[in-house]
Amino acid sequence: MVTSPSACIQLKEGTHIAKCVLMPGDPLRAKYIAETYLENPVLFNDVRNMLGYTGTFYGKEISVMGSGMGIPSMLIYANELYNFFDVDTIIRVGSAGGIQEDVHLKDVVFPETAFTNSSCVEAYKELGLSKPLVDKKLLDIAKYAADELGVSAKTGPIFTTDYFYNPDKKILERLESKGYLAVEMETAGLYLCAEANHKRALSILSISDHVITGEMLPPEEIREGFHDMMRIALVTAACSLG
Repeated sequence: MVTSPSACIQLKEGTHIAKCVLMPGDPLRAKYIAETYLENPVLFNDVRNMLGYTGTFYGKEISVMGSGMGIPSMLIYANELYNFFDVDTIIRVGSAGGIQEDVHLKDVVFPETAFTNSSCVEAYKELGLSKPLVDKKLLDIAKYAADELGVSAKTGPIFTTDYFYNPDKKILERLESKGYLAVEMETAGLYLCAEANHKRALSILSISDHVITGEMLPPEEIREGFHDMMRIALVTAACSLG
């Protein structure tokens, strides 16, 4: 085992992390992406079973690693990747709950901004960072990739929450009325972390359930069925590396 400044990421002997990292919440989705799409994927981390792999996609070196659930977990791994492992770009590839009527299961969503009421982002406000925003160049690349792949993707605001089960029963009505496309648990933290560290971040989401209608995909399809999102993310990553 190679000595690492991180308690959560311990590089295995002879491994490294690429400049661009795709980050699903589920480490098993990271494993699936690596084994399905990357050439010669090599496991670089399995501490806490947060699996991470590095391989190539169309000749470009890309890593993929789980982030866990929620802003606190995302902030641990994003901070360490940006600061300890010289990562330049993180692309979240995650699931989200649809809110609007025209957002359907398996739709792809590009969050331009992620509003949140999470207390986890309070420290960033002291740095003058109050609005989590996407890296616009990455977003443009992702839109181009979606067009080239023939995938219709929606772009707009989302809501990042700390609550998977929110005790406020009327919050969904308020989110719907404000025009948020979807709700999830990590993007706001990732966007603020990237800006604070002068790095790049993009979130690409696939709708796994609809919080208004109650529709929901089964767990195995959530883990392995979001191919449109995965392909867009991989092409975006490869193009961003030049």
